[in-house]
Amino acid sequence: MNAEDAVLVRLEGRALHLTLNRPRVLNALDHAMVRRLDEALAEAATDPAVSTVIIAGAGERGLCAGGDIRTLHDDARAGGRASLDFWRDEYRLNARIHRFGKPYVALMDGIVMGGGVGVSGHGSVRIVTERSRVAMPETGIGFVPDVGGTRLLALAPGELGTHLALTGTPVGAADAILCGLADHHVPSDRLPALVTALAGCVTPEDVTRTVRAHAGEPAAGILGGRRVWIDRCYAAASVEEIIDRLGETGEPEAKETAEALLALSPTALKVTLEAVRRARRTASLEEALDQEYRVSAHAFAHPDFVEGVRARIVDKDGDPRWSPHRLADVTTTDVEGFFAPLGAGELGLARR
Repeated sequence: MNAEDAVLVRLEGRALHLTLNRPRVLNALDHAMVRRLDEALAEAATDPAVSTVIIAGAGERGLCAGGDIRTLHDDARAGGRASLDFWRDEYRLNARIHRFGKPYVALMDGIVMGGGVGVSGHGSVRIVTERSRVAMPETGIGFVPDVGGTRLLALAPGELGTHLALTGTPVGAADAILCGLADHHVPSDRLPALVTALAGCVTPEDVTRTVRAHAGEPAAGILGGRRVWIDRCYAAASVEEIIDRLGETGEPEAKETAEALLALSPTALKVTLEAVRRARRTASLEEALDQEYRVSAHAFAHPDFVEGVRARIVDKDGDPRWSPHRLADVTTTDVEGFFAPLGAGELGLARR
């Protein structure tokens, strides 16, 4: 499938529609799709006929499940570098979405994970539905949240973002809004009417009024009721201490979380914790993306990425052999190595 078929671009009224069109693979992003999205946004930014951009996913299952993980896995296993070029352009796209000067409406219906958060979470109008499942699940495959995800999660209330970053837990509409990953809940059966109405919007104020007219209260979430133990446990200085605190709370959900964390890549967990905490100190999304590019480049070369994808997606045996396999064997020096400068290979968005 070529890029024109994988990303459908059409103008309806004053709304430019960008539809990710790979429903058989949950609209997973590849490099050509990223380039096409970037080109379409660059043109829309200066096109007087376009007042609003709407991004959505084809099919009934979701907006986007992330990057094309099998392609990234095969590239890493072969010792290639194409994935780094993909991430370079993807993170630039994420920054463009963040800076886009017109309303950018993301329809986050269904599954929205990894790279799907990247093409939606930085938009100015982020809409979830009762079917939304939003997550940054990278630690499960030996990787680290990227596409600006560390910045989004770092800005979530209390330690909710740390919890989501480490566990990769998907959240529904109410919790996505609570965590700052979305703005409005629109029931899925109202989306067609909303899209039709957006075609006639001329100003950002028109878009805001239109979205609010179609929005409604989501069903209650679960994270608000767990804030006490989440905030206390994830404020700990290390992953080991976080897990100890989770196991000591007496809360069944906290104990289950501790057990789930122990099954994930020790290296990915420690690097993710450090990445989120550093992202809290960044001055901009661009600075966070620069940091994520360094981490992604180093994680790509680490054996846990290939092994995690093999166990979870390729062979699906659910038994990854992490290296090292114990948290205690991942040193501070190991973690620091993931943030080491890339020299001439830096992304450099914050310098622009």
